[in-house]
Amino acid sequence: MHKDTGVEGLAGGDVVLAELSAIVGERGLLRGDDCQPYAQGARYGNGVALCVVRPATTEEVSAVVKVCVAHRVQVVVQGGNTGLVGSSTPDSSGLQIVLSLGRLRGECAVDVANRSVRLDAGVTLQELNDKLEPHGLWFPVDLGANPMIGGMIAANTGGTRLIRYGDVRHNLLALEVVLFHPAGEIVRLGSALRKDNTGYDLKQLFVGTSGVAGVITKATLEIHPRPKQSATALVVPVSDDAVAELLASLEAELGDFFSAFEGMSANAMRAAIDHVPNLRNPFAPEPIPDLAILIELESNASPAYTGLDLQETLNRFLQDKFESLISNAVIGNGKELWHLRHGISEGARSIGKPIAFDVSVPRSRVMAFRQAASAHVQANFPHLLVVDFGHIADGGVHFNVIWPHAAALAYDPAIVQQLRDDIYAMVVERFDGSYSAEHGIGPHNLAYYRKYAGARAMAMAGGIKRMLDPLALCGTVDFGQAE
Repeated sequence: MHKDTGVEGLAGGDVVLAELSAIVGERGLLRGDDCQPYAQGARYGNGVALCVVRPATTEEVSAVVKVCVAHRVQVVVQGGNTGLVGSSTPDSSGLQIVLSLGRLRGECAVDVANRSVRLDAGVTLQELNDKLEPHGLWFPVDLGANPMIGGMIAANTGGTRLIRYGDVRHNLLALEVVLFHPAGEIVRLGSALRKDNTGYDLKQLFVGTSGVAGVITKATLEIHPRPKQSATALVVPVSDDAVAELLASLEAELGDFFSAFEGMSANAMRAAIDHVPNLRNPFAPEPIPDLAILIELESNASPAYTGLDLQETLNRFLQDKFESLISNAVIGNGKELWHLRHGISEGARSIGKPIAFDVSVPRSRVMAFRQAASAHVQANFPHLLVVDFGHIADGGVHFNVIWPHAAALAYDPAIVQQLRDDIYAMVVERFDGSYSAEHGIGPHNLAYYRKYAGARAMAMAGGIKRMLDPLALCGTVDFGQAE
């Protein structure tokens, strides 16, 4: 066995590597130090891979899966490796193979009339939107990262414009998947049709399940017209209670155009402004407020036909709500305001070590949750800093807590674990929420799945998992009962 792999004890390892190399060629098989970028997660997960196999076609994926099943080698499917729960990286055993989708990118076929696109799972979000732009179309699931489409489906990503366009699940028409049982079988689920009620929607088994059901190789997505105009404002609510009323008013009065309602705490904005180049306090010379909300309107209608000036529409709305719901507003440069919103994560990392919570609660309770969770951190973990932001309109909150580099107390994993237990218990038990709003289930949060999912739900999920992967070779998560 190749010494650098650290898997000298794997019986038949050389045979496995030789068979995989015969399928994908030298370019498609990585070993030793070349595997390290694929073994390190974006936030969590730092393992050791037997090898990284990079098939370039669905047929090669099928052949790879057959080899892995024949030799009982576990596979971790990886897209852009931008996931944040450790589900795309191998464990520390050195016995798992990373199956990368990075070369699976030969097809990206746009059907303009049907407003759909069929593409390989390794195509990135940016590549897709670059392809769609000449047609006046886009795939509007907006993220701070640039993931591959297969990974977006496996995680069911949402993003900042979910209230207008939905998540990936709502924009998915069809999938092509390579199964682990029967080994290597290629199945196509769904079609480019928007209306097809002919039985179970089986493609949904592969959405939001972290790649444990099979290898997604192609997808057909619904795509949307690019907005012809947009309008943005960063507003300061007069109180926490005013936030829900402001959201309801936007939906009631401007619902056809309403696309984003993103909350940013003072600590979040300050972290971005102080640590990300070319950012400034948009409220200057006034101080950064305790909370600001980024509002965006979009329209696909041509102003030449409608006479609509979306920025003027938003301005009139804000004027009507001034004093009753809004105490201050910055209107205009949407690019700059979105730069502030997307700069928060980078700014937070500059302050210290993030302890990230990707949670959701009923949106009527978002502000109450923020108050309760922040008070809990301040009372029990006073050396930590809350840097929260999120998608208030869909109930999603990135309740990030930072262990500052300058903290008097050194980083302590036991304290972090207690904080996680406390916040997740608050989210689920007190606020009827979810401990994983967008990032899915991976090794990092598997214990909470087993704590909160319920025995019957886990039994059902485990049965599906065993049907699709009876040898438990696919993925890093078992949705059934703990062993």
